[in-house]
Amino acid sequence: MQLRKERRAMLRQFFPLLAAIALQQILALTVNLVDNFMLGRYSETAMSGAALVNQVQFIVQQLSAGIGVGVSVLGAQYWGKGQTEPIRRIIGVGLKFGVAAGLIFTVITRLFPTQVIGLFTDDPVVLAEAVRYLRIMCWTYVLFAISSLLVCSLQSVQTAFIGMIMSAMTIVINMVLNYTFIFGHFGATEMGIRGAAVATFTSRSVELITILVYLLFIDRKLKTGVKDLLRFDVTYLGDYVRVSLPVMLSGLMWGVAQAAQTAILGHISAETIAANAIASVIFQLFAAFGMSSANAASVMIGKTIGEGRMDLVRPFTRTFQLVFLILGLCTGLLIFTLKGVVVSFYHISEQTRSLALSFLNVLAVTTVGSVYEYPVEGGIIAGGGDPKYQAIVDNLFMWLYTIPLASLCAFVFRFPPVVTFMALKSDQIWKCIPNAIRCNRYKWVRDLTR
Repeated sequence: MQLRKERRAMLRQFFPLLAAIALQQILALTVNLVDNFMLGRYSETAMSGAALVNQVQFIVQQLSAGIGVGVSVLGAQYWGKGQTEPIRRIIGVGLKFGVAAGLIFTVITRLFPTQVIGLFTDDPVVLAEAVRYLRIMCWTYVLFAISSLLVCSLQSVQTAFIGMIMSAMTIVINMVLNYTFIFGHFGATEMGIRGAAVATFTSRSVELITILVYLLFIDRKLKTGVKDLLRFDVTYLGDYVRVSLPVMLSGLMWGVAQAAQTAILGHISAETIAANAIASVIFQLFAAFGMSSANAASVMIGKTIGEGRMDLVRPFTRTFQLVFLILGLCTGLLIFTLKGVVVSFYHISEQTRSLALSFLNVLAVTTVGSVYEYPVEGGIIAGGGDPKYQAIVDNLFMWLYTIPLASLCAFVFRFPPVVTFMALKSDQIWKCIPNAIRCNRYKWVRDLTR
């Protein structure tokens, strides 16, 4: 009876946190969808070019997520102990890593835009559009890295609604500016793909200002000051690096691997690039609740360990796994049911439309695995004190199975694009097996605080 009450109490905290994080993710993804949709109405080539640049953005996102893990995991455990001073110091350390990562990507893509995009496609028209987009988008990477780190900081103390507000503001700004600059409305010059980049840069700037204002002047949990963000306190540097470094490296390699997947599809045809761009954005939008459950579960498990309630870790873990499976099945059903409606909004060729629908059929199945395996390894296990596991499993599957298999399908056997796409997504099913085994052995439960 007591255990049942504890579960209900945990779920009463989990679902509001999940809803806030997921809505923020959905709103953030809607920004990409707006770019994707408006550029698709402007030009299929422009949409394909933006999709290739978004692969660079994805690498930045994955690396930023790894940087944020150190703050999120350690912060949640210290939050469980009721200690906020260590969290403020850890935020300061993480922020320096975020700025450094953003600067590195900005410099590389600013100096070598053609070489970077050339890794993804050999179509000169798509390449030219992508370079125009990247020359402006490269300035958003530092802004995004800082905003992402600060959002993770607040999520660690169960404050997630500000991310939702931030993303909602971004959507409105992005939609208005996209409409204005892409097509040249309200007296503005028609800028095409460069207009979408200007809109995104403006939106990212507003995001950063919003999160900084909230953290510095409104938040009452962390009570963070400018001094906390600027100082480099090495007290918790070792703790932070031990937790974050494996996930940072994993995120970087995972981002590169996803870019390699896009490169494989991109060297098949321009239609395949466009279809993959459409299918990927739709998947991310529909799967936002399932994938966001990793963040929410990580905070709840970390907080439970920080409180010293080791007796609750096992029952909470079993409950979370059931939630993940239900979310995965619901997501797959939604993708399969609504794929035709969503794709019909795009002005694309019949070949691209057919490929996008085929890709979404594949994703309707594999998303069930994605929404289980990712929250297990990136939520329960990482939040419980073992972030290294995710790095090992993801990269072993990606580099030893997924990339080689897809390369063979695309370039050796010359299978149809949908078969190559199936090869690229099949690891989402296979990873459920080791993740379920690892999760239910509980060797990952560790108190990382001092």
